[in-house]
Amino acid sequence: MENLPVEVIGNILSRLGAAREVVIASATCRKWREAFRKHLHCLSFNSNDWPVFRDLLTSRLEILITQTIFQTTGLQGLTILMDDVDEFSASTVIAWLMYTRESLRILYYNVRTSPNLNILDICGRHKLEMLSLAHNTIIGVEPNYQRFSCLNSLSLSYVSISALDLNLLLTACPKLESLSLINPEIAMSDAQVSVELSSPTLKTIYVEAISLDKFILEADSLEDMHLKDCALEQFELIGKGTLKRFQIDDVSVIHLDIGEIAENLEVIDVSNFTIIWPKFYHMISRSSNLRVLRLWDVVFDDEDDIVDLETIAICFPYLSHLSLSNDLRDGVIHYGLEGSYHLHNVVVLEVGWTVISDIFSQWVEELLQRCPNLEKLIIHGTVSDTKTPEECQILANFTSSIVRLMRQLTAFHDDLSIACFERCPSYFTMFFRHPAQCFKETIHQCGLEIVYLTIFGDLVGTQSLDGRVAPEVSNGPGNGECLCYPLDVLQQACEATDF
Repeated sequence: MENLPVEVIGNILSRLGAAREVVIASATCRKWREAFRKHLHCLSFNSNDWPVFRDLLTSRLEILITQTIFQTTGLQGLTILMDDVDEFSASTVIAWLMYTRESLRILYYNVRTSPNLNILDICGRHKLEMLSLAHNTIIGVEPNYQRFSCLNSLSLSYVSISALDLNLLLTACPKLESLSLINPEIAMSDAQVSVELSSPTLKTIYVEAISLDKFILEADSLEDMHLKDCALEQFELIGKGTLKRFQIDDVSVIHLDIGEIAENLEVIDVSNFTIIWPKFYHMISRSSNLRVLRLWDVVFDDEDDIVDLETIAICFPYLSHLSLSNDLRDGVIHYGLEGSYHLHNVVVLEVGWTVISDIFSQWVEELLQRCPNLEKLIIHGTVSDTKTPEECQILANFTSSIVRLMRQLTAFHDDLSIACFERCPSYFTMFFRHPAQCFKETIHQCGLEIVYLTIFGDLVGTQSLDGRVAPEVSNGPGNGECLCYPLDVLQQACEATDF
């Protein structure tokens, strides 16, 4: 340790991040104190890292932060996140920012001050590259004065700002590539709640928890767009066909228009969304380069709408990851399997149900036969804690049919090379949103003997195969249980079980 260059020690301290840990480590010796003063790059004051922050008087906390920051030189990254902490003196916070702004590249800022502090006035016209603001108010943006010529990432969370100032702020960031808007409070000057944003350099946008009548985004370079938990009457995207990833989650929108710019889409991820399928399909049908299509927990505006998977196979020849879920409460499958098509490039298939029925297992079996090169199958399912004998029997029938199907798909492995082995599923994964004990009870009630599985290290049943457990065990959606069937273990389980 004595031979470490002081610059390297500075890098080590910078990786610690939390100010308390940095100060303690820097007390090791004189050389480490020197590294703290002259070669520290990043420093973080986060009330979640050390609960004592919340117990200190604000005046005492201001002194601690001031003393720590003023011992450093050339800070490039500064994080000050003070949740559930009383208001700071604006003059003190100004002193922190004025001291560091010449060298600062990254600023995460969530501090309540009295009076309100305009961060743009202090940090504008400097070298800031990433700015994240939370619980602040932005008033009166002046693009010529408050200019961020180096900023490429901007995040606004629970920030109060007018629609005009938000657009002016983007104008003040000529190199902006990433924008995140989380639950902003948009101040409006008229009755219609509308926002129009324009950025020629923007590549990624994430919008969460926003409610507007009209949202128009003009972004000629946009590649990734994610809308989550939003209520919009109209959303319109204007661009030049650069969009590659389009994701919407739990969004209510009456009119969705991404124009004629969907040609280069590679990922479409739609969940918790009401779809007018003919209109939605027309919007994405030109995406011939599509690699991932996910339609999860979607509601069809017309209950008679059927997603023609043959059309999907024809229009998206490079599709490699397909995710479909079914709401079988009405006993209707919205994904048709007519025709003799095959999804030759699909190697990952995810399917799921909200209410399990015998129809689902039949549909999965037919769909698998259309995916000859499948490598991984993932099944997401919801099983209620309280089950009727009929539900238990349906689950038993489903499990039995899936095991039989997997045995059929793997029956010829012994005669194939390793390369051909990859043509069939290498893992079969099931997610259950209920406790492990509940699944055990279901297994026993159904009289099933497929008990050579592991749920978070808790063996279901009385015997394991060669003492091995599933190599992939993780949380499923909704913090549920994840069961992973290694292929060789599944084969042995099939041989040991009479289905």
